[in-house]
Amino acid sequence: MELTSFHWNYRSFLFDSLSLFAVSFNRMKTLNGIPASPGIVIGKAFLYLESEIPEIPRFSIPIDLIEQEIERFRTAVAEVIDEIKAIQERAAREMTKNTADIMAAHLMMIEDMDFQDQIIIQLGETRENIEWVVHERCQSVMQKMLASPDPYFRERAVDVSDVSHRLLSRLLSINRLSLADLDHDVILVLHDLLPSEALTMNRNYVKGIVMDMGGNTSHTAILARAFNIPAVLGLSSATFWIKNGDTLALNGEAGEVIINPEKNELEQWEQLSVKYNQKQDLFLQSRNEPAETKDGCRVVLKANIEIPEEAESIFRYGAEGIGLYRSEFLYLGPGQVADEEVQLKAYNSVFSKAGNLPVTIRTVDIGGDKILPDYHGVSEKNPLLGWRAIRLSLSMRDFFKNQLRALLRSSVNGNMKIMFPMISGIEELNDALALLNEAKDECRKKNQPFAEKIEVGTMIEVPSAAMIADILAGSSDFLSIGTNDLVQYSLAVDRGNEKVSYLAQPAHPAILRFIKTTIDAAHKCGIKAAMCGEMAGDPGMTALLLGMGLDEFSMAASSIPLVKRIIREVAMEDCRKFADEILRGVSYVENNELLKAWMDEKFPKA
Repeated sequence: MELTSFHWNYRSFLFDSLSLFAVSFNRMKTLNGIPASPGIVIGKAFLYLESEIPEIPRFSIPIDLIEQEIERFRTAVAEVIDEIKAIQERAAREMTKNTADIMAAHLMMIEDMDFQDQIIIQLGETRENIEWVVHERCQSVMQKMLASPDPYFRERAVDVSDVSHRLLSRLLSINRLSLADLDHDVILVLHDLLPSEALTMNRNYVKGIVMDMGGNTSHTAILARAFNIPAVLGLSSATFWIKNGDTLALNGEAGEVIINPEKNELEQWEQLSVKYNQKQDLFLQSRNEPAETKDGCRVVLKANIEIPEEAESIFRYGAEGIGLYRSEFLYLGPGQVADEEVQLKAYNSVFSKAGNLPVTIRTVDIGGDKILPDYHGVSEKNPLLGWRAIRLSLSMRDFFKNQLRALLRSSVNGNMKIMFPMISGIEELNDALALLNEAKDECRKKNQPFAEKIEVGTMIEVPSAAMIADILAGSSDFLSIGTNDLVQYSLAVDRGNEKVSYLAQPAHPAILRFIKTTIDAAHKCGIKAAMCGEMAGDPGMTALLLGMGLDEFSMAASSIPLVKRIIREVAMEDCRKFADEILRGVSYVENNELLKAWMDEKFPKA
C-alpha cells in the first residue's frame, strides 16, 4: 500500500511548494543536525506531516436522504473494520504485540452495535449530515469518559478519538496516515514525534529518523537508540527541504543527512555503512567480557528499556541487567490502560527474560514532555515545572498504589529494584516510601506474596536533589543520576527544543560538580551510585565518569559494547587524574576540548 499524506493546512502547502522550488536548483543538499542515534543508512524519504481532520461541515439532510446517510455510515464502518483488522493481523505476524492489543481495543469499539445504533438514532433525530453526527456523538462520549472518576474510562477516551478519526477520514475521503500502516522500508522525515506514535509505528520498516525538533536527550532520541534506529534530530527545516521519495543518506553518528546524493557519493556512503556494521560486529565480540579496567577496577553496565519487548534483545549486547525500565511507556501508547493486572503482566514478562539479573523499575514519570492525550483534562502552562513524575503519583495515591502493588507482586519473579523519579526533597521520598509500605500491607491482607527485601533508590534529576544527595542517600538503597533532566533543570534548557539544545552540555562545570557531589554522598553512606541518563552511554564521557567513581552505567543497549571497550583499555588511576583535571575546568567549552583530546589520544579510531 502506497502511503500518502493529505495536507489540509496552508503551512504544509507552502513548504511543499517552496521545497520543490528550492531543491530544483540544487538537487543534492547536506543538512547538519544533532547526532541522536548512531548508524549509517540509505533509503527513501517518507514525509510524515500532520493530516488533521478539517473543520467538520454541518448541514441539514432531507428526510428522503436519511437512508443514504445511514448507508454511507455503514460503508465507512465496514472499511474501518477491514483497516483495523489488516493492521492487527500484520502486527500479530510481526510479533508487535503492543500494536495488536491497541487494534483489538479499537476493533471492539467499532464493532459494538450499541455504538453504531446510537449514531444512527441521533442521525434520525437531528437529520444532520453523518459526518457531524459522528463527530458530535464521539465528542460527547469522550467528554463523559474524561469526567469519569474511574481511571479506566478516562484512559479509554483516546480509543474513541482514534476510531472517530478513522471514521471521519473515510466519510470525508481523506487518505488517513498512520505510522502503524507502514509496509515498506523508509527513512521517516517529520517535524516532531509523540512517544505514542513512536511506540505504535511499524519499526520493522523505519530504517532511520530525520526530524526538525528534538535534541540528544529528547524522547525521540531515547526511543531511537532503544530501537536501534539511526536518527538525526534538531534540523529545524528538514521538512522544508526534503520531499516524499527523495533518496537520503543518514549518518546518525555525525548528525548529517544528504538529500539525493550523486552516484559516486552514494557509493561512498554504502561503503561507510558496511564499515560501520563491521565495526559494530567487532565490538559485539567482547559482550561477554567483564567491564573491568586494566588495573582491575570493576563496574557494572546495564541497559535502559522502554517496553517489555526490548528486554530480550538487550542481552546480546552484554547488558548485566536493566538499570532503568521507564514504566510510563505502559501508559503512553494509544488506548493503553495500565491497570494493576496489566502492569503485573508486563513486569513479569521482563523478569522472564532477565532471569536472575537485576531489573530497576522507575515508577511512572508522566507529565512534562510525556503527556497523555487529554490526561485527566490537565492543561499546564509550564508542564516541565509542573505536575509530573513523583508529584503526580503522590497526589493520586490510588493510582500510585496500583503500580506499587503490581511491582510488589511481581517482585517474587525476579531481582527487582524500585526507583522514584524527580525527587526534589526528603519529604517526597518519605511520602513515597510510606505509600510503598501501605501497598505492602495491602498485599499482606490479600495474601499476595512479595519479596520482603527490595532495594529502593532515588533518582537525582533536579539541582535540589543533588545538593542534598547526602540527606537522600540516608533513606535510599542506591542513588541513580538522571542526567537528561539534571542538565535540563540545572541549565534551564528544554531538552526537546532544537533552538537551545546546544546549551544542554553535560560537561558544564555545574553538572559535573552535581554528579561528583552525588557519587561522593552515596559512597559516604555505603551505597552505590548509578547513572541512567544518556550521558552514561556517551563513550566520550566514560573515562571521566570512571574517574569520578561511578559504580554503575545504564544506557541504550547498543551503546554498551563501545563503552565496555573503553573501560577495558584504561587504567583507573589515569581516569582519576583526568577527572581531577576536568573538575577544575571553568567552562564546558574547555571541558569538551579536554574530553576530545583524551579520546583522540587514547582511542583515535573509536
